[in-house]
Amino acid sequence: MTPPGLRAGWRKVVMAVAATAMLFAATAPAAAQSMLRDAETEALLDDMARPLVAAAGLQPGNVRVVLIGDRQINAFVAGGQVVYINAGLLLAADTPGEVQGVIAHELGHVVGGHAVLSQGTAGPSKISVLSLLVGLAALAAGAGSAGMAAMMAGQQAALGKYLAFSRTQEASADAFAVTTLNKAQLSGKGMISFFGKLKKEEFRMAPTYADIDPFAQTHPLSADRQTTLEGDLSRSPYWSKPQDPVLQARLDRVKAKLYGYMEEPKIVLNRYPESDQSVEAHYARAYAWHRAAYPDKAVAEVAALTKLAPHDAYYRELQGQILLESGKPREAIPPLREAVTQSRNNPMIGALLGHALIATEDQANFAEAKQVLKVSVARDVQNPFAWYQLGIVYDREGDQPRAALATAERYSLEGQAPLALSSAEAALRGIPEGTPDWIRAQDIAMTARTAVEQERKRK
Repeated sequence: MTPPGLRAGWRKVVMAVAATAMLFAATAPAAAQSMLRDAETEALLDDMARPLVAAAGLQPGNVRVVLIGDRQINAFVAGGQVVYINAGLLLAADTPGEVQGVIAHELGHVVGGHAVLSQGTAGPSKISVLSLLVGLAALAAGAGSAGMAAMMAGQQAALGKYLAFSRTQEASADAFAVTTLNKAQLSGKGMISFFGKLKKEEFRMAPTYADIDPFAQTHPLSADRQTTLEGDLSRSPYWSKPQDPVLQARLDRVKAKLYGYMEEPKIVLNRYPESDQSVEAHYARAYAWHRAAYPDKAVAEVAALTKLAPHDAYYRELQGQILLESGKPREAIPPLREAVTQSRNNPMIGALLGHALIATEDQANFAEAKQVLKVSVARDVQNPFAWYQLGIVYDREGDQPRAALATAERYSLEGQAPLALSSAEAALRGIPEGTPDWIRAQDIAMTARTAVEQERKRK
């Protein structure tokens, strides 16, 4: 049985993001969000970020770029070395350079420690930035009472201080992005063109650009930023450097599959009619047909892709998952094995293969399932889906303590502290004291217990 939120390649994970997020485009502070995980998309984001991370003086293995299931055009950091990019931003980007410009900017916040510094100001944790901007837009449109109602916070002085503080950080991140793009030997044209998209968002919030008060914004206005940055970036020796055609093709693929996953099937099929035989169209339609419960048509679209590239790991992954989610786990195993091999044991694809092996209900497949799932969780500690599947294997083997530990890992990653605590305590009662698994269960229990106590105090 397929867990909720799983559809052809994508995994939806609910995650908590600190309310002190530094936003690339002004939106509401981040809170509980749905993280979208997909092996192909994460590989692309990692490859686009790698030269920027190195140029920023950070260790590539320590920096993650995470996709959030939100249609707004936004990116942010929230402490640590994680850059969060909304699905809406990825869909809006036309070139890899546009995405890389955003990542370079957000790395400026990471290196500058801005998310940590903002905790000492009257920031988004106390005042909703979105409410402020809605109020400004309403005032600009002449709806004085609605605008004032949205802006009523009773803390104008603190608000003004925070906005000025935020604008300073944004300007600093912009300057850092210029330096980072140059060190990475990448063109800044994408960063400039993306500001054009942000300007359109600002125009939607106020009827005329002149109506927007630049001193009532968390960010410098995009037109002003665009002018300043273009002057700096256009002097770079890499300004006219062309886009990497391989990265461009990969971005086009990922955008098509993301569109097919997030948009209503009818809309997807209208944008990508049957007459369109491009790779992107086949990809998007495969998702649309699958979501619309037409598995044969979805499989046919993937067959067109595998005919073009028989050993493409991500085509085979999609083929296997469509078969699995259509109730054909045995048929799903060969393409998923091929996908694991071609992806060099990608942990997310390995978790999917483990799921298919378990779904056959054949005891003979459980040993292989356990092997691939243990490799998966060892290489990707952020995958609650893999822990869920591994817990099933342990349960079928009768190893209840380790099934409880796998469940504790899953709930811990999902931010469900009470369930993580109870599962970890169950594991501790059955796992030999002092062993690595016992120590891990103890760590989860301590962390979860602290989270439960803090939540109780807040109430």
